[in-house]
Amino acid sequence: MRSPLIEAACACQLSLDAAGRSGAENMAIDTALLDRANGEGLSFLRLYRFDPPCLSLGRNEPAARYDHTEIARRGLDVVRRPTGGRAVWHEHEVTYAVAAPVAAFGSLRHAYHTIHERIAAALRSLGADATLAPHQPPPASRVDQPTSCFATPVGGEVIVAGRKLVGSAQVRKGNAFLQHGSILLDGSQEIVAAVSRKPQVARTVTTLSAELGRRVTWDEVVEAVVQAWRDEGTSPNLHQPPPTSTTLHFDLAPLGIAVKS
Repeated sequence: MRSPLIEAACACQLSLDAAGRSGAENMAIDTALLDRANGEGLSFLRLYRFDPPCLSLGRNEPAARYDHTEIARRGLDVVRRPTGGRAVWHEHEVTYAVAAPVAAFGSLRHAYHTIHERIAAALRSLGADATLAPHQPPPASRVDQPTSCFATPVGGEVIVAGRKLVGSAQVRKGNAFLQHGSILLDGSQEIVAAVSRKPQVARTVTTLSAELGRRVTWDEVVEAVVQAWRDEGTSPNLHQPPPTSTTLHFDLAPLGIAVKS
């Protein structure tokens, strides 16, 4: 089943992509949404998965920090994100992307805070004591360390009891921005340390399943996030898929992205 993007009166467009795509394909879609936000003034919320699991590197992160031989030995899918930040292992997570005109949020910093507030509200609705980390200068040593994105919470990020639960990054293009990130459901980020030339374990990371003491599914987190956007009065009316499927496949044709069959 293929479904076009779901539109709302507020021009916010929603995509639920539960089937999973490769790292390169996911980043191409996010980049295309940024281009449309910049060129057409549209706003998008996309919730998706990676298949196969993927290691993503920040836009300006030196590839030399990582052991290419070990990455190849493990057969890892690797992609370069259009956004900044540190490495992320994408496996047991809900990945989100917001592409919109900066003016829709007032500023990049306000967008970062607002998006995280909505995600935190969604996680609280599931029972997690999610808050935003206070703003403070990051440690000077963090700049040169080959750490996971989840190693240290910074101001405005979503945390539970001081541990980072959501990792996000932004990039601006013209009058628009893209912010995407990972809401960790389970697993760990230890593979980032395993393929780093100077391994360092992310000790402040947590997952939603660990915090709630039960298995948390992709579908229930997606439903909570969509509801959080709806509660803000800016989300579309979610069209429910047929009972036999929880997937709304992303229609790539309007984005001009060719997908190998």
